[in-house]
Amino acid sequence: MNFKYDVIVVGAGHAGCEAAAAAANMGSRTLLITMDMNKVAQMSCNPAVGGIAKGQIVREIDALGGYMGIVTDNTAIQFRMLNRSKGPAMWSPRAQSDRAKFIQEWRGILENLPNLYMWQDTVRELIVEDGRVCGVKTYMNVEFRAGAVVLTNGTFLNGLIHIGRTQLGGGRMSEPAAFGLTEQLVSLGMEAGRMKTGTPVRIDGRSVHFEETVEQKGENDFHKFSYLDYKPRKLKQLSCWTLYTNESVHDVLRSGLADSPMYNGQIQSIGPRYCPSIETKIVTFADKTQHQLFLEPEGETTQEYYLNGFSSSLPLDIQLRALREIPAFRDVHIYRPGYAIEYDFFMPTQLHHSLETKLIKNLFFAGQINGTTGYEEAGGQGIIAGINAHIGCHGGDPFILGRDEAYIGVLIDDLVTKGVDEPYRMFTSRAEYRILLRQDDADVRLTQKAAEIGLAKQDRLDLLKDKEALCDMIISFANNYSIKPQYINPGLEALEATPLKQGCKLIDLITRPQLNINNLSELVPSFRQVLDKLPESRKEEIIEAAEIRIKYDGYIRREQLIADKINRLEHIRIKGKFVYNDIQSLSTEARQKLTKIDPDTIAQASRIPGISPSDINILLVLLGR
Repeated sequence: MNFKYDVIVVGAGHAGCEAAAAAANMGSRTLLITMDMNKVAQMSCNPAVGGIAKGQIVREIDALGGYMGIVTDNTAIQFRMLNRSKGPAMWSPRAQSDRAKFIQEWRGILENLPNLYMWQDTVRELIVEDGRVCGVKTYMNVEFRAGAVVLTNGTFLNGLIHIGRTQLGGGRMSEPAAFGLTEQLVSLGMEAGRMKTGTPVRIDGRSVHFEETVEQKGENDFHKFSYLDYKPRKLKQLSCWTLYTNESVHDVLRSGLADSPMYNGQIQSIGPRYCPSIETKIVTFADKTQHQLFLEPEGETTQEYYLNGFSSSLPLDIQLRALREIPAFRDVHIYRPGYAIEYDFFMPTQLHHSLETKLIKNLFFAGQINGTTGYEEAGGQGIIAGINAHIGCHGGDPFILGRDEAYIGVLIDDLVTKGVDEPYRMFTSRAEYRILLRQDDADVRLTQKAAEIGLAKQDRLDLLKDKEALCDMIISFANNYSIKPQYINPGLEALEATPLKQGCKLIDLITRPQLNINNLSELVPSFRQVLDKLPESRKEEIIEAAEIRIKYDGYIRREQLIADKINRLEHIRIKGKFVYNDIQSLSTEARQKLTKIDPDTIAQASRIPGISPSDINILLVLLGR
């Protein structure tokens, strides 16, 4: 048994697992401390990974050499690509996972990683010496020393569960809260706050009248999360089911508002705007006569279902009575009620972009401790924190992703620049370079970067190089192959496409909305021969990637030019160059916010809420720009 490590990661949720794996894979001797080794990467809320913008983050984690995508692919019981009716910048993968197998898969990975060790315990205190973190002390009075520590405490810091007027201390149902860390960090000068999240009832599928619901099947095509070579889905694919609340349900819910922690003053903290409780929905959207719900399976063999859209902290009897007003749930049996949970977080403006705290050297925060919500946001922060914790121990420049490089970069920049006043959730609308940050090209954007720091392994790099070479082969052929009307027009007419009046290059046909590489390959035998050279296991993925590059080439180029222009400001560093309170020409708000956040660059300063273009111009003039 060793009590000295390079990196210690506290908490084995989605952020902690990615952080520990990243640090270990880069060569740091790493210790992962968790309260319960049987609940690593527990899916505390819904048993699903991905979704709008979240799916892009998971693909980025995979492209960097993380594991969330691999684990999700291996435990998926339903997969869908959301937003297919829109352009590829909006496509977002989402999968239902088997909750129990998800944990087993993650634990199997962690326990077999070289350099990674686990310890079951709760951390109560950090060891801080001369402004630098040096280790942790646990409830068992064990002391571990380390060069860097990553805190990924999730909802456990002073966690408090609410079910109506009933209150239970805990970080999750039936799991204890963690005490001591918040109080210590506040005493050292850090700013903490409280947030709230919630979860719905879990329903026994045997009590559901499925004939009263609408089946929602998954998709069984080539799409997945990991960029590693395609393998068929391992588990039985299951359906989700949609249904709706009604006015009788709403009447029952309203009758319980007096006992709702959200409305009787019991809960003071702020919950997630974009995942409101059912009681918040009926109050905020009082004119709505129904709200859609999704009944989602928890696993391949279990009867447990998750009722997406019915998060609640109302008393148990109110939840039950309301559910029974839905025809499909007239005989419902539940495993446990929905509940709300309050927990401590730390304002993320106290972090560098590396996720290191500004106050304590080599102390990193990732996940809900930074005011975010969601497994994917946590995992994205975790892998960056793990990478930078390793760098903090062994030397090197911080690993930071730009807003034009990854949704993870957008997420972290938003957190450290703007802070949070509610649980932060990623959306495609938060990114100004959506066309560059597509789910299909995360490997192109990030795998080479990860390989350069020793995280992405050679097999990933080889797959990326093959993919890029094969995409280039397809595009080059399409650019150079000439099409004559007499040979192609009968096929175009059969596809109800406008026939050619004169010859053109094949690429010009691919750019037409109603045509694609697959249907044109049936009309052009030479093109089909090129496509037949693709490896069967990755053929559809490569064709899709090439087609997106062809169809959206103009948009991609234009957005890259805009990003390059803005990036010039990212290279004008201002950290440590000004005493903002002495610059009287700045607005009072600008002086206060620039002093508090202390941005690294002019570009970051420009994204701080309340900083005007005139404030930025003043800084540029003072810099002589």
